[in-house]
Amino acid sequence: MRILYVSDVYFPRVNGVSTSIRTFRAELGRLGHETALVAPCYPAGDTGEAGIHRIESRSVPLDREDRAMRWSELRALDRALAAERFDLVHIQTPFLAHYAGLAFARAWGVPAIATYHTLFEEYLFHYVPFAPEATMRALARRFSRGQCNALDRVVVPSTPMHQALLRYGVAAPIEIVPTGLRFEELRGGDGARFRAAHGIAPNRPVLAFVGRVAFEKNIDFLLRMLVNVRREVPDVLLVVTGEGPAEASLKRLAKALQLDDNVRFLGYLDRATALLDCYRGADAFVFASRTETQGLVLLEAMALGTPVVALAVMGTRDILREGRGALIAPDDEREFAARVVALLSDRELSAALSAAAVEYAREWGAAEMARRLCGVYERVTAARACGERSTESQPLASPAGD
Repeated sequence: MRILYVSDVYFPRVNGVSTSIRTFRAELGRLGHETALVAPCYPAGDTGEAGIHRIESRSVPLDREDRAMRWSELRALDRALAAERFDLVHIQTPFLAHYAGLAFARAWGVPAIATYHTLFEEYLFHYVPFAPEATMRALARRFSRGQCNALDRVVVPSTPMHQALLRYGVAAPIEIVPTGLRFEELRGGDGARFRAAHGIAPNRPVLAFVGRVAFEKNIDFLLRMLVNVRREVPDVLLVVTGEGPAEASLKRLAKALQLDDNVRFLGYLDRATALLDCYRGADAFVFASRTETQGLVLLEAMALGTPVVALAVMGTRDILREGRGALIAPDDEREFAARVVALLSDRELSAALSAAAVEYAREWGAAEMARRLCGVYERVTAARACGERSTESQPLASPAGD
């Protein structure tokens, strides 16, 4: 089978969508399927991967990290891509990629599916603060419903995401396929090297957060929680790895909470080296997002033997199991802190959770998830062959101008 992926984001832009695309493309290749990807160009340059059609792009006013592809280039790519005879189009993001991918599929007479990676209802209002929150939530639900119902099928990474789309009124078939772990990319890591590189004493208690430093990640909760941990563990250190629009606000909050000596913002770390060291160098991984659609970083931490303390909300509910590498905390800063202190104070508990984490993470292999995705592809192409959820061919017209 030949599958075209279309996305508004990809490496060198680091986020969960980029990771998911790369993981599935690699595993689908191992299963004998061919994939290509349409994605934006970035000022940092290309990643050098094969099968990627890079589209000229411009900056996005409300989000400096992301890029908007030029519609004229997407339109011009239609004829060249048609010659490659794809069997299916898999859309990864809901912006220009959605409209382009849907138009490609209709023009070629093949199915279009999309992975709904992000619960926009829970974060859109953070980026348009001048609009009423209720209005932005309603718009996000309507937008998502309309896009999903134009597709042959929708893929979601977790059960709560499935339930959310059903509440929105999505009528297209929905299937749950999480992103798995590529264990060959999670080998090694040197915690002592990480601590030495950042001047952290070998015995200092370290908590780690890895992810986009964005408002919806609820990192401010972790900072306020840390104030409570510090009362019991004065030298505790939280390292925040990643970048994003909330960084300046969080640094101000850390200063206001007098956490200057207990928090470090490290920026992006290379996934193949320094990030693995960071996971290994932490005594616990902490996570408080209430909007996560899966929470792949939790599995990455556990695969490297780092115990997790986290909220089990939205997508993380599907991942977290109490005692299986994790302590599930209530959505309360003091109670969350109590779980962290218990872990930092009990070496036997820490060792047991570390061992359990590695064992549990093995159940989330990327190869199995790719096989499940192949099943989705087979079902949707078979349904299209039988005339189910077919759509008429429509011209590739711009949804938003160029």
